[in-house]
Amino acid sequence: MQSFFGVYMLPKKYRLKSTAAFNATYKNHNIISDDNICIYLGREKQDASFDTRFAFITGKKIHKRAVVRNRIKRLMRESIRLILKNNELSSIHKYLSVLCIAKSGSIDASFADIDASIRRLFGTL
Repeated sequence: MQSFFGVYMLPKKYRLKSTAAFNATYKNHNIISDDNICIYLGREKQDASFDTRFAFITGKKIHKRAVVRNRIKRLMRESIRLILKNNELSSIHKYLSVLCIAKSGSIDASFADIDASIRRLFGTL
């Protein structure tokens, strides 16, 4: 799926949207992080028929300008999209939901830095 500007979006079946799912993921307290990203992992799947859903969060404490916050979210989203497209990391499919939260180190990070952080964090699982 390609939008008007040529930016690829994460397919709808992989998007985490409900408030209940966000709260359940936060309550699970399964967290991995580094200097750029903090990842909250939801419950482990019991049934393989469900797709893992992702959400990307960048708070105002990171940067006051929405342009910068949205750029960081786009970089995280693209990294996850490429991982899912190429079916690279099997550990990414073990959970029902995943929250990717930007940290202050991600402001000046390039796509290569964000992608390396996500791959390193999911590689530790």
